[in-house]
Amino acid sequence: MPTWKDGKIGLPIAEAVRLFPELKKYLDERGKLDLSNRGARILYNRAIAKAVFGLEIEYHQKGLITTPVSRYLFLKTFLRGGERVLEIGTGHTALMALMAAKIFNCDVTATELDEEFFEYAKRNIGRNRARVRLLKSEGGIIKGVIPGGERFDLVFSAPPYYGAPPKGVLTEREGVGGGEYGEEFSIRLIEEALDYLKPGGKVALFLPDKEPLIRAIAEKGRELSYSVRDVKFRAGTRWRHSLILAL
Repeated sequence: MPTWKDGKIGLPIAEAVRLFPELKKYLDERGKLDLSNRGARILYNRAIAKAVFGLEIEYHQKGLITTPVSRYLFLKTFLRGGERVLEIGTGHTALMALMAAKIFNCDVTATELDEEFFEYAKRNIGRNRARVRLLKSEGGIIKGVIPGGERFDLVFSAPPYYGAPPKGVLTEREGVGGGEYGEEFSIRLIEEALDYLKPGGKVALFLPDKEPLIRAIAEKGRELSYSVRDVKFRAGTRWRHSLILAL
């Protein structure tokens, strides 16, 4: 299991600087890293991906800076190893698809909509020599993207979760899920997944600590005859949710 020498998942700043010496310019006089700086966050997360998870990751300069530890903790809530999985919206890092393939030994298919992000994801998959089938989604979620008749043990995603365009680092496509609470994309995903899951299959969604959003998706899931389990976990200073819907 990925870990660090103190038994906790993470990486000391000094070790990150050893891996990426250019991080030194982001340190203050106390040796504290300025994580408000986008360049510093990218380099630090690249160091974590490399030292803790054995992954070489290239980040897009305008994309979401996905944190390796939070993604691993999410995957750990539902993957046991060896499953056939589908990730919707792998993003420019393809980080979760890579972890599912390399750490959990899963048979992975992943999708991505954005053209630039797709190319970054393809390069990240190639440089890590991972067995991940990457598909361009062209605006669809599952239907029209995944060939009919394919079945998966698990469908997972870190879906967009804002109701309107957010301010900050997220692009509109990354951030806007639609609906009153940002739930619309996730609801479409769990509806479409019904035709692509094996008996007993599951959908897992990586969500922020937004109770109305989680409640809206969970209620729709129960209407669709899923059993619903909400696993709350802490990643750094933030709480995240793994909403698991099972047939």
